[in-house]
Amino acid sequence: MLDHDSTDILSDLGAMRRYARSLTRDDQAADDVVQDALLRAMEKRASFRPDGSRRGWLLAIVHNIFVSSKRREAAEARRNDRFAQTLVTELGPEQEQVAQLNEVARAFAALPTQQREVLHLVAVESVSYQDAAHILGVPIGTVMSRLSRARATLRVFREEGGAKVQGTLRVVGGRDDE
Repeated sequence: MLDHDSTDILSDLGAMRRYARSLTRDDQAADDVVQDALLRAMEKRASFRPDGSRRGWLLAIVHNIFVSSKRREAAEARRNDRFAQTLVTELGPEQEQVAQLNEVARAFAALPTQQREVLHLVAVESVSYQDAAHILGVPIGTVMSRLSRARATLRVFREEGGAKVQGTLRVVGGRDDE
């Protein structure tokens, strides 16, 4: 099936990409889904029934990969919300401050993992850039770059999404330190 004639799979590649684009509504995400689906098809090729539709089988794999990724994203969002709640519940300030801290905690939790790691180490744990680089196993320039992007993202949150917080939230580093 998949081993002997790569032109067969290439004829179904267009349908796989179109379906993935329809599901994801994003070209890059669709390409990722198709790539994962092709890998899964190669790994599970023994489960293909020769009397079945190869295209249907491949499109089902695309669908399952997409659904699994959405479930993972939803689970991560739930974890981020729970994580944001734990950050806020440990402080116990007044009600308005709780709401503000909740918004900041959500923005922090929504940062990409690499940015959140660096920001936590440097801003929360007061780890030096050099030590953060050592802990994460990356060059110090990477730490500085990730930290800069994390701060920029939080700044955008403050300026756009967190308008209620403007008077009390101060993103340390970059423009706010000037």
